[in-house]
Amino acid sequence: MAAAVLFTSCEPQTITGGGDGSGNGNNNGGNNNGGGTTADGITVWPKDTTVILTDHYLVPEGESLYVEEGATVIASNSEVKPEIVVLGNLYVLGTEANPVTFTVEESSKSDRFSRNWGGIICGYNSEEVVLQNAIIEYGGAQTQESSLSFQHQLFKTETGEGVPGFHFCNPDGQFVITGCTFRNMAEDCIYITGGKSIVMNNRFICNGYDGGEAINYKSDCLVDVAFNFIYDANTNGFKLSNEGFAYVQTVFNGYNNTMVNCGWRRPGVKGGCIWLEAAIIANLYNNLVYDCRWGLKYDIEDDHDESCVLTPNYYFASTQTGVDQMQADAEEGILNSADDIMSATPGDMNPLFVNFTQQDDININVGGNAAGAPVEFNDSWDFHLSAGSPALTGGVTGFTRHFATEGLVFEGLQDRGNDTFTSPDPQPFFGAFGQN
Repeated sequence: MAAAVLFTSCEPQTITGGGDGSGNGNNNGGNNNGGGTTADGITVWPKDTTVILTDHYLVPEGESLYVEEGATVIASNSEVKPEIVVLGNLYVLGTEANPVTFTVEESSKSDRFSRNWGGIICGYNSEEVVLQNAIIEYGGAQTQESSLSFQHQLFKTETGEGVPGFHFCNPDGQFVITGCTFRNMAEDCIYITGGKSIVMNNRFICNGYDGGEAINYKSDCLVDVAFNFIYDANTNGFKLSNEGFAYVQTVFNGYNNTMVNCGWRRPGVKGGCIWLEAAIIANLYNNLVYDCRWGLKYDIEDDHDESCVLTPNYYFASTQTGVDQMQADAEEGILNSADDIMSATPGDMNPLFVNFTQQDDININVGGNAAGAPVEFNDSWDFHLSAGSPALTGGVTGFTRHFATEGLVFEGLQDRGNDTFTSPDPQPFFGAFGQN
């Protein structure tokens, strides 16, 4: 595959991009400022390069952007609030030892929700996206008249809307998110309205300024979501709905995920671990929910599909309020099952994380940043299960996944090593990590 190296490795380069946002080819010149695109429509941001976005950046339809390991993409502190809009294809190819980073300037990081850049917003004909070993942080800027996502009528069709960290909307497209960390996002981490996807082995840490999900799926999706860790999601870890165009019934398989301290800034009806609505088909197994605002909830006025399989899962509460609010309640739309494992009293059935002690003043019903809200994430915490944990057994493994055998094959990676991703095998423990 021919690919142009745009600039010297490690040297910061300013990318302005954006053009007029019309999608009629007038954007290409903007994208080439500071580099170039090959005749094959391939642009590369090379290994260990620093890219500074001072304007929106567009990947035109039919073209591809490759971001190699160690690249750092910094959104400048400008009035533009840059977005990366992908009408073509995107391949972010970090490694575990040398991830790709999408971030803001250091001066903006004192505010956990800086809103100084938007996110990665894909177009209706975007065919392939791979986000592998990337850090995506401090996004969620609100759209303006000049925002490319607004001009292309992607995600939300009005200005003043906060955009997610990643959005995909092509029912005929596909994407994989693996080994990534989304953190300090003012809105949803990922918001999906179409396509085949695998979301696995990621971390979603602190999102939602005044509402927001870690993982939000609508209609037209076939998806396997597994072995993800979610801490401090404003509203829900998963929000699942079949609302949208509904050319394809969404079937969401979520298994072996861990959710801790979710729902605390949203003291209304919604907010907690998992929310189901609008005829969604969700199959949920082996998930571990720890001190979240509610148990699994559904919209009693716009219910999930009756074919959903929602057990066994593991629900732990360290407080009496937590125990009370995860009990089955038809008026509140809370579900549980005899096959679930649940705390009967505060602290009962503690999953015994290797290194995590819940703060003494946790308040799962707190609003805003008041006392009792979750403390900031600490990278020294370890959410593996200790020997003797009651969460080590009781999970199931015999269920069907969408992409367990054939997997998702990405044409744009055929000359770059691994081009096929399969859904990971489920494990009989609860949560994302098991025992060390």
